[in-house]
Amino acid sequence: MVVPGIAFAYFLYGLRRYGPAPWWRIASFSTAVVLLLVVLVTPLHTLAIERLLTIHLLQNVVLAEWAPLLLLIGLTPAMGERLATWLPGARTLTHPAVALPLWLVNYAFWHVPAVYDAALRSPQGLLHLEHLMYLVTGLLMWWPVVVDAPQHLASGGRAAYTFAAFVLGSPIGLLLALVPSPVYDFYEQAPRTWGLSALSDQQLAGGAMAFEQGIVFGAVAAFWFARFLVEQDRLDADAPT
Repeated sequence: MVVPGIAFAYFLYGLRRYGPAPWWRIASFSTAVVLLLVVLVTPLHTLAIERLLTIHLLQNVVLAEWAPLLLLIGLTPAMGERLATWLPGARTLTHPAVALPLWLVNYAFWHVPAVYDAALRSPQGLLHLEHLMYLVTGLLMWWPVVVDAPQHLASGGRAAYTFAAFVLGSPIGLLLALVPSPVYDFYEQAPRTWGLSALSDQQLAGGAMAFEQGIVFGAVAAFWFARFLVEQDRLDADAPT
């Protein structure tokens, strides 16, 4: 119900009240909705919660990183301003010193082996909470990078914040790729799929997670750093000689 609700709020309320939006914002938001549906209601979801850690980590990064980023890119400035004033505690929760630690703690908590296995053994309960928390903390984490209100970070600050998120968040994937034995009992006992052993599955999952974070966070940080350089050039050009 969460994904249809998000789509309904955007297309039938947000665009009518605060639109129109450029095509690229609508495309970004639509892509996020499609990604969420793909990882939550297609056979990929079954693979994720029954057989393959690699697919489950793909599901997690979509929920915690890709979809939140694309959803926020889809917001018009007017939508961002309205949400920043309407959502309780938005000013505090979207502050970089709060949003990033919340995202990191949430990511780390759900990857603790005992918690990870417990969520997989409760697909109608705890797993739904896990997915919701990934999406919520992902939105908070990306908010000061993408949405101006209420933080209004400078371009250099957004680049530095994104780089910090990558540096602090990447060890999870790297650890999974480098640990010499399976860490999740659930997947060690799962039926083997695509000829992958439990350890190979884990190493592939961790390596892919670290790689995608480098690409996604690196691209966002590079975008804002380039904006920062352009702004500095303009300031230098406008400065009195």
